[in-house]
Amino acid sequence: METIQSRAEQGRVADAPSGHWVYRALPRAVWPYAQLARWDRPIGWQLLLWPCWWAAAMAGVAAGGDGPYAIPVTAEPVISAWAAPFANPWHLMLFFIGAVAMRGSGCTYNDLVDHDIDGRVERTRSRPLPSGQVSRAQAKVFLVAQALAGFAVLIQFNLFSIALGIASLAIVAVYPFMKRITDWPQFTLGLAFSWGALMGWAAIFGRLDAPALLLYVGAIAWTIGYDTIYAHQDKEDDALVGVRSTARLFGERTKPALVALYGATLALLAVAFWLAGAGWPAFAGLGAAAIHMGWQIVVLDIDNGDQCLRLFKSNNVLGWLVFGGLVANAMLISTG
Repeated sequence: METIQSRAEQGRVADAPSGHWVYRALPRAVWPYAQLARWDRPIGWQLLLWPCWWAAAMAGVAAGGDGPYAIPVTAEPVISAWAAPFANPWHLMLFFIGAVAMRGSGCTYNDLVDHDIDGRVERTRSRPLPSGQVSRAQAKVFLVAQALAGFAVLIQFNLFSIALGIASLAIVAVYPFMKRITDWPQFTLGLAFSWGALMGWAAIFGRLDAPALLLYVGAIAWTIGYDTIYAHQDKEDDALVGVRSTARLFGERTKPALVALYGATLALLAVAFWLAGAGWPAFAGLGAAAIHMGWQIVVLDIDNGDQCLRLFKSNNVLGWLVFGGLVANAMLISTG
C-alpha cells in the first residue's frame, strides 16, 4: 500500500487519485502545476460548474416557455443565437472553461494563503508548495495565467454579466481567511461556488430576477452541506492547527444539520423552478436529487474519512440529476 511519503516522492499529492490522465499524459515537470490547479481532482470544477449550468438551463426553460420570463425568439439579440427552451450551448461551453480556469486559480490562491497550514496537515503537506516542488513566485505566475484565461471567458458575456463576474472576486479573495476567523468558512465557499447561479441567468436576461436569486441561495445551502461532509476528513488536524469549519461546529449533530441544509436547497430550488415556469420534468429531477441527498445523510459516517470523500464526490451525480430534469423539461416544451 502506498504511503503519503511514497506518493510525495513520486511527485504526487497524498490524496490525488492514482492512474489519472494528468500523470499519464503530462510531462512530470508540469505535474506540480496540475496539482496546484487540481486538474487531477475534477470534482471541484464540477461542483463549481453545476450552478452555472442549472441557471443556464433554467433560463432557457423560462425564456422558451409561456411563463412570466418568456421571450420571443426574435425579441432580443442574445436569444437569436440559440433556440429556447434549451440552454445556450455556447454559454455551457464558456461556463465549463471558466469553471476549470477559475477553480484552478482559486485553488492556487488558496494554497498560497494556506502555505504554512498545509505543511502541518497530513493530507495536504505533500502539495506542491509545502513540499517545495513549486516556489511561491512560480505559483503566483501560474495564478495570473489562469485568472487571465478566466477573464477571457468572462468578456464573452454581456456587460451586466461581466460586472457580476468581477464582483465575485471579492468573495474569492477573502475565502481562504475565513477558516481562521469563523466556524462558517463553508458559507463563504458557498457564496463563491454558487455565483454561477447568478451568471447563468444574467447571461441570457442581462439582469437578475427572483428565480436566479433563489437558485443562488439554494446552491449556497447545498455547498455548505457537501463541504461539511468533505471537512470531516481533516477535523482532527484542523483542531490541532486552529482551522475552523462547520464539520467541527456541527460535530455529532452533522446529520440533522444536513437535513436542514439539503432541505433548504430543495425548497429554494423548487420555488425557483416554479417561478421560472418549469414543469414536472424539472421537479422530477429535483425529486431524484432529494433521494440522493437522503442517501448521503443516511449512510454518512463522519469518522470515516474515505467515505466522507466518496459522498462529497457523489454530489456530481446530484448535479446531473437536477440538470437532467431541466433538460427534460426543455424537451417537453419543444415538443409541446
